Amino acid sequence: MRFFLRYWLPVLIWLAVIFVGSTDLMSAEHTSRFIGPFLRWFLPDIADATIASVQLFVRKCAHLSEYAVLAALLCRAFRQSIGRPWHAAFLAFFVAAASAVLDEFHQSFVASRTGTAVDVAIDCGGALIGVVIYRSLGRTRATPKRRSALPTP
Repeated sequence: MRFFLRYWLPVLIWLAVIFVGSTDLMSAEHTSRFIGPFLRWFLPDIADATIASVQLFVRKCAHLSEYAVLAALLCRAFRQSIGRPWHAAFLAFFVAAASAVLDEFHQSFVASRTGTAVDVAIDCGGALIGVVIYRSLGRTRATPKRRSALPTP
């Protein structure tokens, strides 16, 4: 039970966060209520087209980062479950990519959302980034410190 709570519960919680983000609650209509006023507070004369561009950029960065986090959490859980780093990385990417496809499919049924192949590609790019970052951080921690070639006095 401790194993599940430590390694798999964070994955399930993050999947729930992604699912909630796929509902009407995080649609472009609702997020524009925050981003637009925030930008107008900094730059009162900002153009509506600029606000739309910034909002699109922020939303796509959210796609990228949420799947990077998911893939890293999956890597961590699979690494502890199966023990083989490359198998864990492959499975993590595959599960994150499958989740991206299912997420976009789910969004196609939400009236204020659309499911697009571009978003799946962005999500998969985020998953790849998450796997690479997790693997590179894991490699740094696992690398033993080298001993000096010179004898110590």
